[in-house]
Amino acid sequence: MNPLQRYAPLVDDEEAFFAACERPLPSVVRVNTIKTTVARAREALDDEGVAYEPTDWHPGILKLEDSSPGTNWPYFHGWLHGQEEVSALPAIALDPQPGERVWDTCAAPGSKTTQIAAMMDDEGVLIGNDNNLGRLSALRHNAERLGVTNLVVSNQDARNFSMKPYGERTPEKSESFEQFDRVLVDAPCSCEGTCRKNPDVLDEWTMNHVKSVAGIQKGILRRAVQVTKAGGNVVYSTCTFAPEENEAILDFVLEREDCEVVEWDVPDGFETAPGITEWEGDEYDPSVTKARRVYPHHNDTGGFFTAKLEVTA
Repeated sequence: MNPLQRYAPLVDDEEAFFAACERPLPSVVRVNTIKTTVARAREALDDEGVAYEPTDWHPGILKLEDSSPGTNWPYFHGWLHGQEEVSALPAIALDPQPGERVWDTCAAPGSKTTQIAAMMDDEGVLIGNDNNLGRLSALRHNAERLGVTNLVVSNQDARNFSMKPYGERTPEKSESFEQFDRVLVDAPCSCEGTCRKNPDVLDEWTMNHVKSVAGIQKGILRRAVQVTKAGGNVVYSTCTFAPEENEAILDFVLEREDCEVVEWDVPDGFETAPGITEWEGDEYDPSVTKARRVYPHHNDTGGFFTAKLEVTA
């Protein structure tokens, strides 16, 4: 069975949902404001004769008619970065500020990490962590091409992430800290929402994988809350439709950590649906409706889930 069939009760238009999941994704780039402005990047594309269309909801996210965004000089020089449109939402929900201390728990290959760096004006401390050492080379490459300088790359299991290296003051380090202002948990997941660019995920999908990855997600999100200061924010996101990996994870952590789900401002022009409070006999904390679900037929994107938490103690 196509695993997407199990989510038919959640969508407002089954036919449009399944049709969108079968279409290829548009080619999208994000303007890297560390190196240029949106206006300069668009002018450069115009000069190169590269056709594009700005998205309705974000001036710095552009849809290209050509499916190969890396073939023009603005991209080569780090003015642009290929990033799936919907994957820009978590950093927007996180809303990082210049000078803050931010942790991206599962950072490689770095699209969201470098977006966060740009939103911080490349100021402050940004920890880009990944437990896969091989993938960290892609993170470093993207950070270098895009001119990111406030990034510290680490290779830890986010479930037991150690703050010790950052709390120790040394002659080589000008500051130390023991908690973060904001944390992004863009968790490893079953990836059903990426089926438009990788149809194989549907063939490889199993319920056993959903259950196994949910355990990892719970551990990462709990650790993220634990190392975030009171009043700070943690954003949890996945590219799956599975409630077992989305609302169920929030419900689990809400029962065990000092945090609450809060509203976040979805950009005007981008359609989302609320989180759900029950699924296949399980009921979740009512506050999970503040999370946002993204279905492919609403904005011609991949599928996604984003929730914002505030740490309360």
